[in-house]
Formats: sequence, structure tokens, C-alpha cells
Amino acid sequence: MPGTVVVGAQWGDEGKGKIVDRLASRADLVVRFQGGNNAGHTLVVAGEKVVLHLVPSGILNPSARCVIGHGVVIDPVVLLREVDALATTGRSVHPAQLLISAGAHVILPYHVAIDTLREAARGAGAIGTTKRGIGPTYEDKASRRGIKVGEFIRPDRLRERLTDLLPERNRTIAEFGGEPLDVDVLLDQLLPVAERLAPYVTDTVEVLHEALEAGQSLLFEGAQGALLDLDHGSYPYVTSSNTIAGAACTGAGVGPTALGQVIGVVKAYCTRVGHGPFPTELDNDLGEHLRQQGREFGSTTGRPRRCGWFDAVLAKRAARLNGLTDLAVTKLDVLSGLDELAICTSYVEGTDALADSRSLDAATARYETMPGWTEDITQCGSWEELPEACRAYVERIEALVGVPATIVSVGPGREQTIER
Repeated sequence: MPGTVVVGAQWGDEGKGKIVDRLASRADLVVRFQGGNNAGHTLVVAGEKVVLHLVPSGILNPSARCVIGHGVVIDPVVLLREVDALATTGRSVHPAQLLISAGAHVILPYHVAIDTLREAARGAGAIGTTKRGIGPTYEDKASRRGIKVGEFIRPDRLRERLTDLLPERNRTIAEFGGEPLDVDVLLDQLLPVAERLAPYVTDTVEVLHEALEAGQSLLFEGAQGALLDLDHGSYPYVTSSNTIAGAACTGAGVGPTALGQVIGVVKAYCTRVGHGPFPTELDNDLGEHLRQQGREFGSTTGRPRRCGWFDAVLAKRAARLNGLTDLAVTKLDVLSGLDELAICTSYVEGTDALADSRSLDAATARYETMPGWTEDITQCGSWEELPEACRAYVERIEALVGVPATIVSVGPGREQTIER
């Protein structure tokens, strides 16, 4: 089974981009299968930082073709901006290297307007959306009112769809006090974008199955994390798509028999952006220490991330939801210098707290403490080089989650990765 899936096993921001970038050198295709530009994957290669939002994280490996599957919602302006930014660093992205599904749905200016206006109207009840139009686009997809990439790149079809859909969208915008949008103005903005996008668009399902039949290896890249899954996350403080490994099948167009390895990425501690329950949150100096040491600020929004101890209860839940075969533990280096570490091993309320966000919000974590380490581990190149206390910490995570940690990360660079 040539397919490997990389997913987040916490609330996103676990370092999936780095892991995908590392593994992409062995893949023929790297496939993004859900989410939109509300996700940000940060890569550090040879000291250079690259932040991606829609382009798959395999793009820095010239041997791998990158695919944006139909489960992704695409803001074409943002996507082409990323392509242009890569070109300024000497990495021209050609249509043969980046393939976009004709069946993916397009984020349009009215989606962004509605998302922004709605979130502002919620006031204190805001759910923490990135205001990128992701939710409204998935709403349109589910209600059969969306515009697919294949329609977007056809001027006559795009005009027809916008003429049909915009009056209703303008009524929604007006309800929230926004300014209505004009079809002709939108077309003036979008048609040049569509023309540039067209060479990248193809039937990616056919491409993936041809690769599978040829025995090629596929690497599937998820966005966000399992605890933000629309069905299984801390609802309503979740994203608008399914983030677990099973979504690789629906969002890319392959069957489950094409998948073999499922790697769940976890930080050595926990973070969360925006609102929602967080049982192990450290709203104190220690939490701020983790934030500063880990540079925990959103790569998409710049918002400071909430920080806390590793939650083995939720990580085990994520392992079951995803069918994890491996763990990749990232940011171990951030914990260096702490005398004592804690891991949440259970809740006072029991596992019933996992049923909904209100129960989880009220959950009280029970902790197990372990000694920390003072050594700088950023230059360690093998498992044996890591301090004994560091290895013991990872081994305890393995035991509690029930999945082997076959990859550990000791720094942001591609080379600062240990494979066991």
C-alpha cells in the first residue's frame, strides 16, 4: 500500500509541514486533501523559512509532484500569490509540478465578506474563525451552491454562476451591514486570476490512480488537527472540514486500500489558537515561556497560541480516530531547561468529557510528572544522543497513546529530525 497520510493529532500547528517536507523526498506525489488557506505550514530548509497555506509542503522537493485535491477550498488569489512568492526565491512552480483539481471549490470575495461580518456580529460569542471565507465556502459546497475550479476558469460559466448566486449572497451581506458586491466588478477582478490558474487545473483523481497503478508512492497532507475535525472535534470550536485521515480518501479520490501508513503529528506539549476548550492550558508564566520559546504565533493570522502540557487523553482519542500507525513528536527542544514536565493522563470527569466541547471545557486534568532535561538537543542527530530524560518522556507518550514515536523533531530545520 503506497499511500502515507500525515495528519495533526492535536488542535493543529503541530508541525505537519515540516514532517511532510522531510518525507516528500521519498514520494512521487504530495497531495493536500482538505482545508483552505486558514492553515499555515512553516518549513525551514537551509536556514530559510517558507510559509505555505495552499501549496502542498512537498513543493520544495523538485522530484515530487504536488496535488491540491477536490476536498480543499481554494482562494485563487492567495494561491497565485504563494506561487509568485516561491518564484521570487528561485522556485518557479510550473503546471507540471502543481496540479489543481477541477472539482475543488473556490473561495470568492463574498465568502470572505460573510465570514468576516458574521464573526464580528458574534461579539463575545465569536468562535475564532480566521475570516478567510472557509466556512461559507464549505456551506455553499454542502448546499450545492458552490463554484468549482473547473467552472471558475471558464469565463462564460463563471459569469452565469455569479449572476445566479450573487443576489442571495448580497442579501446576507446586507443583513450584517456590509456593502453589496457587483458581478461586473467581481469579474474584472477574477477573470485575470482564472486565466493564470487554468494551466494548473486537471482531473487529479485520474492522475492519482495512474500513479497508484504505476506503483508510485503518494504522501497525503492534512491541515489543522484531529481535535478540530468537523464531526469529531470540540464542536462548535472546530474547522469546517474533516481533518482526520479518512478524509484523505474523500478529499483526494482514492479508496482506503490505497492507504497504509498514518502518521499523527503531535507537539511535545499542546497549543491551541482561538476559542474553545483546552484542559491542560497553562495561563501563567510557564505558558508564556512555552509560547516564547516555541515561537507560538499563528503562521496564518499571527495570533498568539494558547499553550499547555501534553494531553495524552486527547492524543489517544486522535490515534483511534485516525488509525495512527506512527507518531511524529515535534518541538522537543522547546522543553529543554524545564526542571519538571507534566503529562495529562486522565480527567477527573472521565472520558465522558470527550463527548462535547462543554464537557471538555469543564474537564479537570490529572497529571503525571517527569524530570526534565537541561541539555541543548538541537544538534542531536540520533535517538541515542538525546538525554535519557528526553527519551523517557517520548517513551511515556508512546505508552500512553499506544502508538510508536518513529519520528522526533529537535528543531525547526529539515535536518533537525530523528527517524527511529
